[in-house]
Amino acid sequence: MKKVIFIMVLLMSALVINAQTTTKTTKSPSTTKTAKTAPTPVNVADLPKTITDNVEKDYAGYTIKDASSMMANNATMYHVVVTKGSSTETLVYDSNGKFLKKLGSKAPAHKTAKKK
Repeated sequence: MKKVIFIMVLLMSALVINAQTTTKTTKSPSTTKTAKTAPTPVNVADLPKTITDNVEKDYAGYTIKDASSMMANNATMYHVVVTKGSSTETLVYDSNGKFLKKLGSKAPAHKTAKKK
């Protein structure tokens, strides 16, 4: 019986030691970093014609409020803020004026009357 208990203690201690010495495998950050620059304001008149034509065609009634350009992955991207009434949307275009995505729309918060 002593031998059985002794073997159990040895096995348990081996398991405990093994559990304490295992190393965590962590994902190391990649060595290639995407180079992003800070947004640079762009005059609406300086936007490529393809972008302004796209806004006029696909977002009829919207006006271009603001625009900025930034470098990401060695390519220029344009962020164009368009407004119509009280709604605002941000559109992303590449350097050739190709529409990439819509970042989101901001609609005014609905105001309800407070109950007294």
